[in-house]
Amino acid sequence: MSVEHQRFAVAVYAKLKAINMKQSDLAKTLDISNAYLSDIINGKRNASKVRKTIIEILELNIN
Repeated sequence: MSVEHQRFAVAVYAKLKAINMKQSDLAKTLDISNAYLSDIINGKRNASKVRKTIIEILELNIN
């Protein structure tokens, strides 16, 4: 996993914990499977549109 993907994953999981939201809830919001979301978060799939939507939904500040 690249450093960029690691930062993204850490930010997503930290935000989910902070707002008491499960990964499965985020997947439902995005209308994708939990497994697909996990792959995106962990850099196993390149889904830039979904990644951008995750950043917007969770209001992440990713540099």
